[in-house]
Amino acid sequence: MYLLMKNHLMFFPPLLLFLAACAPAALQPPSEPAPTGESLDTPTATPELSIGLTKPAPLGTLDKETCLVAGGAIEQHALASEFLDKALTFRVYTPPCYTEHAEESYPVLYLIHGQTYNDDQWDRLGAGEAADALIAAGDLAPFIIVMPADASHFTQPTASGFDEAVVEELIPWVDLNYRTLADRAHRAVGGLSRGASWAIHLALTHPELFGALGGHSPPVFQEDAPKMRDWLDKLTPRLALRIWLDIGNRDQRAILDSAIWFESLLNERALPHEWSLFNGNHNEDYWSSHVELYLRWYAAEW
Repeated sequence: MYLLMKNHLMFFPPLLLFLAACAPAALQPPSEPAPTGESLDTPTATPELSIGLTKPAPLGTLDKETCLVAGGAIEQHALASEFLDKALTFRVYTPPCYTEHAEESYPVLYLIHGQTYNDDQWDRLGAGEAADALIAAGDLAPFIIVMPADASHFTQPTASGFDEAVVEELIPWVDLNYRTLADRAHRAVGGLSRGASWAIHLALTHPELFGALGGHSPPVFQEDAPKMRDWLDKLTPRLALRIWLDIGNRDQRAILDSAIWFESLLNERALPHEWSLFNGNHNEDYWSSHVELYLRWYAAEW
């Protein structure tokens, strides 16, 4: 279990998917329910909140066994951005014993939410609890999770500014303010639904920053589709990516077709990757049921 600790101030016109290698088409956005959780549009200080447990002992005073049981922590931030109309809000999960082990640095996983949701989605799906359990059990080495909010839900990349904000502002800020292993081998990006579109875009346009890419129910941005072959061809051995793709067999036809098309390009170029067609739909039940599997894959080489 973890704590929601503090705040700091510091897309897709309707979802467009590429259905085949030569025939992009405009499609309706996936039917996702309205976002839940608090609004973070105005970054103001909020009181410290306990999630599920009473407040633990002051940070820095717990022994190894106790801090593992206490779990990690979640902090909320808002970062002023020159690329966005308003501040970039995001959550940062730090693993159990992060404060107690002040000499250690950690890999970082960037997880991006789906269309119409915000930076609380991966948190609500159980990413923090799953990471706590896997780390406490010794199954995974500890790592940091950063969950940014994409506030422009219905724009393509060139009209959004989200990718520039992540690359130029968020990653440098995280590396400066948290004890990260600031190299591509220890930095991964993933997302679900529209967040998977962003993960694909970010990893393929900046392979020098990320060593792993995860796409969960992944459509490809229509704007990105014509560029995809060229981007993949630039993945030299030095910039090779670990790639994971998964989708439910009952997902919306357009999204499923887009994911299959992208996976076919990876096969066409003999790029190693993992591809899973699971039983399920395009919804939170599907993603939450696979969160532990996702985290195991991201952190497997850390």
